Amino acid sequence: MSTTSHIPPQAPPDQGAVRVGHDDLTAFAAGVFAHRGLAPDRAAEAARALCHGDLAGPRSHGLANLTRLYLPLLDEGRADPAAEPRTVTDLGAAVLLDARRALGLWVASEAMDRAVERAGRHGVGLVSVRGATHLGCAGYHALRAVEHGMVGLVASNCGRQRIARPPGGAVTMLGTNPLSVAAPAGQHPPFLLDMSTTAAPTGRIRQAAREGHTLPEGLLCDDLGAPVTDPDAFDAGRAHLMWLGGREGRYKGFGLGLMVEVLAALVPGAGLGPHPDALTGDGGPSGRDDDIGFLVAAVAPDALREGAGEDAEELFGALLACPPTDRAEPVRYPGWHEYHRAGERRRGGVPLEAPLYAELAELAERTGLRVPPVQGAPR
Repeated sequence: MSTTSHIPPQAPPDQGAVRVGHDDLTAFAAGVFAHRGLAPDRAAEAARALCHGDLAGPRSHGLANLTRLYLPLLDEGRADPAAEPRTVTDLGAAVLLDARRALGLWVASEAMDRAVERAGRHGVGLVSVRGATHLGCAGYHALRAVEHGMVGLVASNCGRQRIARPPGGAVTMLGTNPLSVAAPAGQHPPFLLDMSTTAAPTGRIRQAAREGHTLPEGLLCDDLGAPVTDPDAFDAGRAHLMWLGGREGRYKGFGLGLMVEVLAALVPGAGLGPHPDALTGDGGPSGRDDDIGFLVAAVAPDALREGAGEDAEELFGALLACPPTDRAEPVRYPGWHEYHRAGERRRGGVPLEAPLYAELAELAERTGLRVPPVQGAPR
């Protein structure tokens, strides 16, 4: 589980890609979730969160995960489509919520909406969540705070799923533990940092394996620390994820991963990655991403002081105005590319690789739904 480090403009999908309207995609995904038992409003929110990956990036966290991750969670009973989250503790500005195996795609949005409501009253709102499942792109949920002029923060552990080893360790102990912060930027695109604390999320590795692409050095390494560029080596057990910062700076990524584990799992009492159970493994990935924990927070700067909005516009405007070095691309900040990519795809359709579209067509046939039509094709 993870989102990705902030990404520059993504390479276009393969030549065989088709384009599908964003509204058609979300309606289809909502129909699939409703077919599995989610209430219509929750199915619609889960669909919007899922399709955000295809709309703005990363694609590895979009519809490619519908049949690989979310439907198996529901079909195996690890996620409960009828779950009713329970408030365990309510201190006003801070809330502890037990998701009770609800689908993280919608319950993370519900948590952020509660945090925003509390921030409107107290200046800050924090919702700590346990008993959840995979939330998709953390940035999607963080952006919900921006819609209300607030700063949003989302951190999530991976429950008891262990994917990455501590520096110098021989056993996996932590997940990819994503972290996201979103903030208003005035008239400019919102700031959006959406990153895993490992050098790459597992979704990016597996996407490269499906598409037959070689990885750049610095994402995977073998047991001796040598770089591995074959994405198939990860699931084959011949390579494991590196931390942000690479060999020399890996303690920074590892430290961030542990920070997320403390905030997102230790605080609410969710499943922990570092646990005595992990010590009995063979060193490879272990455990399942059950009992995931979130920390979801909203901060209302305008409730604390006047002029925060104007300062934000100046801050991000100054970055965009920074002159680039010779032959360099213009200076941009995290969230700028995603904002413009999403706008282009809302207007011109979302590109899907042909194999993924075929997968959706097969799913439509099995569930009795209508596959979202390809733009330009007869309806």
